[in-house]
This record gives sequence, structure tokens and C-alpha cells, in this order.
Amino acid sequence: MAIPSEKDIELPLLQELEAMGGEAKPSALYDKVAKHFPQLTLADQKAKHPKSGLPIWRNRVQWARQHLVNRGQIDASTRGIWKITKKGRIRLGVTPPSEAPTTLSMLLDREKQEIRAQLHELLMNLPPPQFEAFAGKLLGSVGFTDVQVTKYVGDGGIDGYGKFEMGVVKIEAAFQVKRWQQNVPRPEIDQFRGAIQGKYDQGIFITTSDFSDEAKQVSSVPGAVPIYLINGDRIVDIMLEKGLGVRQEPLPVTRIDEEFFAAFGSAEE
Repeated sequence: MAIPSEKDIELPLLQELEAMGGEAKPSALYDKVAKHFPQLTLADQKAKHPKSGLPIWRNRVQWARQHLVNRGQIDASTRGIWKITKKGRIRLGVTPPSEAPTTLSMLLDREKQEIRAQLHELLMNLPPPQFEAFAGKLLGSVGFTDVQVTKYVGDGGIDGYGKFEMGVVKIEAAFQVKRWQQNVPRPEIDQFRGAIQGKYDQGIFITTSDFSDEAKQVSSVPGAVPIYLINGDRIVDIMLEKGLGVRQEPLPVTRIDEEFFAAFGSAEE
């Protein structure tokens, strides 16, 4: 097998993004990037990891993209679209297009997007047991109590459980987590529901990626325990809202003191 390293993939990925006008869907890039590596056979591109079953080539391209996001060379603000940034073009030696003057609002928005990307990168780098422990803290931040994480080995599809109370309503919930790059398919939801049916009032499925359309459709069906879905974007939303893994720092803003100048009278006096 001659699959190139993530580091070797970075530059070809940026080159293909630039050639496609600066942005593209991932599905349009895998084959184009592969052409930069003559030793990469069709069999290599289709090979899957023996344990996870993930396509090795696509997964490696996705990780290369994530490293570029972390360094600010690819913009991750739009789900499903990869965009080259000014830093990415500078790495390629391409003169970036002229940009409008940057406002404070634009700077803050850019900073927020960078923080979101960094949070996602940190979550993806957590080992599975630690990611399960993180999920417990995430649920605790939104009001769950008595949250317990099961043993990592042989947990039967249930990674943890806890309670949620709102007035007279009390819910016993179990959760499962997947630190994945690809979308969670329907069978994963069905299997999780089967593991908790009759034991818990609700299931919570947490993933760093997203859910397929079919998975979303079957998350709530009549007569079956409901499964609440939390994708990667929602995880980061909760972290920012609850201050989980982040801290707010005061931003000094300089304003004109109108009262100070008013004391000197108007310009017509």
C-alpha cells in the first residue's frame, strides 16, 4: 500500500482548491488530489481500515484538511465546503485577491471561526475514553445530573447515562459518542436504540461529525425511545455558550467621551 502521509497531501490539496476557484466540496477533491501521487493505485484509494472500516485514503485527506484548518490555510466555517484562505494562497506563492478593509466585527467573526476550528481539532485528538468523559461534562453543562461514564471496553453501545429534571418531569437518559469524521448512518441509531429500549426514557447520540438524513429521520419515531442528536457544530455551540473549555476575556474598546467635549461648549460659541 502506497498511501501518502497527511503532510505530503497538504500542498496538493491546496493546489487543487486554488485550481477549482478557491473552494470545493470534498467529494470533488479526493480523485484530483490522488492524481498528484502516481504510486497511489485504485486499490489503495478503496482500501479500508481493518478495525474501523473507514476508507484510509479519504480519511487521510480529511485529516490533512483539518491540519490546514488548524493553521488557518483552509476555512472551515461552511459545513461541506472547503475554502482556501489568504494564508493558504501565501503558502502556494499565489497573490491573494484584494480584501476590503477589516472591521472590528469582521475580526471578531474571524476569531470566532478560528476558535471553533481549534475546538473541533482538540476534540478529534482526544482518545476515545477521554472523549466519552468529555461527553459526560458536556451533558452536565446543560443540566444533566448524576452523569456516569461506563467502562470503555464492553460498554454494549452505552457510553454513559444520567438524569435530567425540569419541574415535575424526570428523564433517565443514556448516551453514546462517536469521534468520527464521516456522518453517522441510520444503523448506528437503530443499534443504540435497541440497546436502551425499555431501560431509559431517552437516548442522546453525540458525534464530532454529523448525521445522515436517514439517521435524522429515525431519531424520533412513534412507539420507540427518542434519540436526541448532537453533531459537531452543536457540541461547539454548547461549549461556547456554557464556557466549557473556553474562557471569555474582556476586549478593551476605545470610544469618544462626548460629555468631556460637551463641557467646552459647542463649536459655534
